[in-house]
Amino acid sequence: MAAFAALTPDRTRPVFTVGDATAAVARAAGFDRVQSAGGDLDRLAALLLAQGPGIGPLLVPGAREPAGDLPGLLRDRIEARALPVYEAVGTGASPPAAFDAVLIHSARAARALAALGPFAGQTALALSAAAAAPLGDRTDLEIRLAPTPDEAALLAALGNPPRPV
Repeated sequence: MAAFAALTPDRTRPVFTVGDATAAVARAAGFDRVQSAGGDLDRLAALLLAQGPGIGPLLVPGAREPAGDLPGLLRDRIEARALPVYEAVGTGASPPAAFDAVLIHSARAARALAALGPFAGQTALALSAAAAAPLGDRTDLEIRLAPTPDEAALLAALGNPPRPV
C-alpha cells in the first residue's frame, strides 16, 4: 500500500484491501474510504462484487508475482487491471544450519523452505493454509497454521499445537 500511495496524491478513491494491516497503512496515508477483507482474497472479490455495477474499472496494485489473482476472480463481472508496484526477490543468503521455528508468510517462502529439507524437530508456522500448501504432507516438519492471516496470530501460533494442513 505504501508503494501505491507514493504513486498518487489522490486520496478520494475508495480503497479495498485484502488484509487489515494494509487497510491501516491506507488510512495512515490519508485514504478515508477503506474496507478490508480480513486477509481473504475470495472475500475481497465478494466485497467488490457487492458494490454493484457502478464499481470499476479497478486498479489492483500489488506484487509482480501475486499470491492470488483478484482480476481473475472478478473476470467478466468487474473490469480490473493488475499494477505491479513491488517485487519479492530472494536474497541468496544461506539459511542457518539449524533452526527451531520458521515463519512462513507466503507460498513462495514455503517452496524455498521445502527445497531445504529434510528436517528433524523443526516447526514451520504459516500465515494461512495457502501459504503452507507447498510444504505438503511432510512428516519431517511440524506445520502450524495461524488461526487468522495476520502477524499477531502467526506469532501466537508458536504456542499452539499443530493443526492438519
